[in-house]
Amino acid sequence: MVANIERRKGSTTIFQGRLLTLRVDSIELPSGRETTREIVEHIDSVVIVPVDSDSNVLLVRQYRTAIGRVLLELPAGKTEPNESPLQTAHRELQEETGYKARNMEPLGGFYAGPGYSTEYLHLFLATDLVSVETVLDDDEIMDMIRVPLNSVPKLISDGEIPDAKSIAGLLRAMWSRDLSA
Repeated sequence: MVANIERRKGSTTIFQGRLLTLRVDSIELPSGRETTREIVEHIDSVVIVPVDSDSNVLLVRQYRTAIGRVLLELPAGKTEPNESPLQTAHRELQEETGYKARNMEPLGGFYAGPGYSTEYLHLFLATDLVSVETVLDDDEIMDMIRVPLNSVPKLISDGEIPDAKSIAGLLRAMWSRDLSA
């Protein structure tokens, strides 16, 4: 157990955008030494593991500018003001896959990068899927693909699914609900 806690002495916002805020905190360490921490303030997000009646998971392929490549990922997105994580999960699932879930089960969640970010991702398992219209945001370009659940571990180990939220979400859903069969 960590008994020594850092103490924040001050904070300065150095950037505020539509998606995130970057602040620099002045910190006093337990030793009395002073340092700084750069913190990304990010609104909570959701990650959805949509599984169809044929034991396929619905994934999206999309280009990620930050890394300059196309990734295979779980549907996900940030919560909007006055929107619960459950409402966000339903909205994002429809927007990104063209499906609604009759069953949206919360599976807990995890932090995106607690060493530098406040973002918490709420994880949901979506089942009993019904096809509806896809309604992508104006700045989203993606394709939805179906992947057999039993191929997910190999896709992860081969690096075909390389992002942390998708790996964590898929493995947690598979292990907690024994979806690998």
